[in-house]
Amino acid sequence: MVVAFGVLALQGDFEAHARALGRLGRTALMVRTAAELERVDALILPGGESSTMLWLLGMNGLGDELERRIRAGMPTLATCAGVILLAKRVFPPQPSLGILDLDVERNAYGRQVHSSVTAVEVSAEVGGGPLMEGVFIRAPRITRAGDGVEVLGRHGADPVLVRQGQIVAATFHPELTSDARVHTLFCAIGGDHGG
Repeated sequence: MVVAFGVLALQGDFEAHARALGRLGRTALMVRTAAELERVDALILPGGESSTMLWLLGMNGLGDELERRIRAGMPTLATCAGVILLAKRVFPPQPSLGILDLDVERNAYGRQVHSSVTAVEVSAEVGGGPLMEGVFIRAPRITRAGDGVEVLGRHGADPVLVRQGQIVAATFHPELTSDARVHTLFCAIGGDHGG
């Protein structure tokens, strides 16, 4: 099956996700409008600034269609700010789409100067070895994961890579490393197992 992959390209480092998919032999459509969203089967929500993304989603009417598609089961990979966009509850409070049964605390690991690269312990479902490099930049912390959320990776005691149905969410930036396992998992969830 040929899957049309998209990357929400309103704000943030969406091009890094397109390059990550490119390394796996996939092409990504940059999604900025509801019409472009209709052309994709699976979507990446990149990191960036969550409140800015919410404002931009509201400005062009893309937010309602994005929420509808994800709730209808569109395979989605959310990273960093993308996790905040999907979370059920956000602290400090801000609006979100409320699709992913998580509570998250924004910028919980500190400001940009406290960004770090550290080991993430991953489950067998992710494939490969038990560790993966995690790039944390103003990352949110998952403070609660609902019963339907499977934890696939941890940084210490904190869940940092989770799955709920067709959604994979990473509080770190897998697109900034050479480890392709998170994007490979996303492609497989999207039904694209080939190169």
